[in-house]
Amino acid sequence: MKTETDANTVTHPEGQEQNSTPRPVSVETIPASLSWTKAESASLMERVVDPVNMEGAYRKVVANKGAPGVDSMTVHQLAGHLKQYWPTLRERLLADAYHPSPIRAAVIPKPKGGTRQLGIPTVTDRLIQQALLQVLMPIFDPAFSASSYGYRPRRNAKQAVSAMKAHVTAGHRWVVDLDLEAFFDRVNHDLLMARVARRVNDKRVLRLIRRYLEAGLFQHGLPTPRRQGTPQGGPLSPLLANILLDDMDKELERRGHRFCRYADDVQVYVKSWRAGERVMDSLSEYLENSLRLTVNRHKSAVDRPWKRGYLGYSLTRHKQPKLTLAKTSLKRMMQRVREILKRGKGRNIQRVIEGLRPVLRGWANYFSFVDVKRPLEALDQWIRRRLRGLLWRQWKRRATRRRKLRGLGLDAYRAWKSAGNGRGPWWNAGASHMNQALPRKWFYDQGLISILDTVRWLKRCS
Repeated sequence: MKTETDANTVTHPEGQEQNSTPRPVSVETIPASLSWTKAESASLMERVVDPVNMEGAYRKVVANKGAPGVDSMTVHQLAGHLKQYWPTLRERLLADAYHPSPIRAAVIPKPKGGTRQLGIPTVTDRLIQQALLQVLMPIFDPAFSASSYGYRPRRNAKQAVSAMKAHVTAGHRWVVDLDLEAFFDRVNHDLLMARVARRVNDKRVLRLIRRYLEAGLFQHGLPTPRRQGTPQGGPLSPLLANILLDDMDKELERRGHRFCRYADDVQVYVKSWRAGERVMDSLSEYLENSLRLTVNRHKSAVDRPWKRGYLGYSLTRHKQPKLTLAKTSLKRMMQRVREILKRGKGRNIQRVIEGLRPVLRGWANYFSFVDVKRPLEALDQWIRRRLRGLLWRQWKRRATRRRKLRGLGLDAYRAWKSAGNGRGPWWNAGASHMNQALPRKWFYDQGLISILDTVRWLKRCS
């Protein structure tokens, strides 16, 4: 039997069909009887629990989906939970009596090696954080630096990359590439809250944010209290990161530096190596003393922009530099394709291509700003060669290979000779007989998309 304290957490009775197919949920499923009364505009917490704001937060949380937290509640169960518990939950928020549930710990691999600690709040806490974000963003965002691009309305990584290119084109051909070691895990709560309190007067909101920062991290069956850090995974974390790092942005602007910042990825552009060294030393000192953050000296460097890259992009060495792919981005994409094709052994080629297509389309959309097209063309060729190699493996026997090559248009003698050449799949995938039998048009007829053609189309449409 549920009590009033169940407003903060959800426990599923034994025998409840948690794994059944969830019904589509929309905000319309939440009835007017939830008593979302009209809020007073004078107080921030009242604006947070305002019906219009909560409805927008609900839509956003459901649209984002995401994994369940420690209470195992999914986004599809949120509407039913709110129907029953929203009046109590709202009352507790207004009375400054709401305490968040522990955060479920999760670890994911980093693109450049190592792991990243994530914290997955419960769906209810994600809803409240999203409601807080929607109210706080208009308060803080207008004061943020124009050189800050991460997790802000109407700003994105492509704008940061364009700014990088503009700075280098203007003659700032040295970059101070700063790496903040475990930034999200080392945020000082007191420093952060002091900066939030500069613009937020409602003590209830301040205490609620503090509780979210200090919510225990649920690992190995036990909640671990946190004294620092804001784990990635909640809607509020990116804004809090921007609030803290805005002090660094203002310091760089005060010194007259050109820079780009996307979350904790920071690059400062200068005209000489000596100037870069001075900026590296002074900025590292500022971050460590004023913001109590740690600069990773091994990963940070003063170097040429075309040697460091930024947000997956890089630059050519020309006087008028052009955007191109960073080598690390190309390697990660190739590894992703390999993983998809490994799962494709024994599967129909159309199904393999179907699984590959959204990855290629998303990648092409992100890198649609590149000016140098040759790496994209080479990547397209490599993907087709990998697919030819997959088919060669699937055919296995000499007789099967001869029959398949004949069916794809090769003459009998050449099909017989190619099928028994004794070479491996990778060699055959690049040989003339496979290129003739499986040309580019054949793959496109099966549904494969060209990254290069997609990028060209996106450029024409922009």
